[in-house]
Amino acid sequence: MKLVVLGLSLSSSWGNGHATTFRALLKAFAARGHDILFLERDVPWYRDNRDVADPAYCRLEYYSDLAGLARWRGEIADADAVMVGSYVPEGVEVARFVQAHARGATAFYDIDTPVTLAKLERGDFEYLSPQVIPGYDVYLSFTGGPTLRRIEREYGSPAARALYCSVDPDAYPPLDVPKRWDLSYLGTYSADRQPTLERLLIEPARRMSDRRFVVAGPQYPADIHWPANVQRIDHLPPAEHPAFYAASRYTLNVTRADMIAAGWSPSVRLFEAAACAVPVVSDVWEGLDSLFTPDEEIVLARTTEEVVALLSSDADAGAMGRRARARVMHGHRAADRAADLEAHLAEAIEARAEPLAVAAL
Repeated sequence: MKLVVLGLSLSSSWGNGHATTFRALLKAFAARGHDILFLERDVPWYRDNRDVADPAYCRLEYYSDLAGLARWRGEIADADAVMVGSYVPEGVEVARFVQAHARGATAFYDIDTPVTLAKLERGDFEYLSPQVIPGYDVYLSFTGGPTLRRIEREYGSPAARALYCSVDPDAYPPLDVPKRWDLSYLGTYSADRQPTLERLLIEPARRMSDRRFVVAGPQYPADIHWPANVQRIDHLPPAEHPAFYAASRYTLNVTRADMIAAGWSPSVRLFEAAACAVPVVSDVWEGLDSLFTPDEEIVLARTTEEVVALLSSDADAGAMGRRARARVMHGHRAADRAADLEAHLAEAIEARAEPLAVAAL
């Protein structure tokens, strides 16, 4: 299969979770024998923070604007499938361009589904609009569960399919390193996540001055008051993620409000940390218990007191981490997700061909 992907970023993981998601998925997809062209909008903030220049599993090219995208019209027309990702700059116009010129199947890969749907409800069409959704042959969604039927029913998608994030186990192995922190958090600042971070990490740090904490990620406001025992790391490249997780007794997962409301929206960080055999402390949302077994493979926490009690206990965190890794290795690897992607695109290609076959009779 020849696949063209227009995504937010493959070259830079700075300030976004899309890059690591695309890297794992496309590497595994290429391993299945497929040919991939990734087209990335050339923007300064990613250009200045690139950590992948020439991926071995796909061809990475850049375009400067919509006019520059026209250079790739032939590649888009000749592809078996074209996939556009969420948060692509001028994504609505990109969708129209792709849908006008692609002869193969077209797909929208939404790594931000609850956020996307909330934006659509308030008329914010930053990268997707109701008008272009029916023009995609398949809507691949970060969120599963009831949201898939809603996308079909309310927005006219011909087919909405779950395509959760995943992890490349080769890139996220368990490491035997000394523990530096009792609880860590890796994530870009988000205003709607900050209250949970405050409740499940910052306040526990205030109450447990003898314990060590760390928050890694960019764009945190300068006026946040960090306790002295909370270390700050502004940006952590993906290559350093496994060592970061391995140095953590536990790591925290914090979910955006729209994703909590929708449920069934696992973050890529869940799978990456678990692949490193590091137990995750997570906020609570519907569908999480279908991915990891609470108290055996993951810790669910709602309050500061629960986190304080966990960090004060002598629970075998290592055993929980190993169980979480085993769960990831049986269903949440990039290879598993690449097989799903192949099946969804093949279904869309077949569905697109059926009217043509009927017309030819």
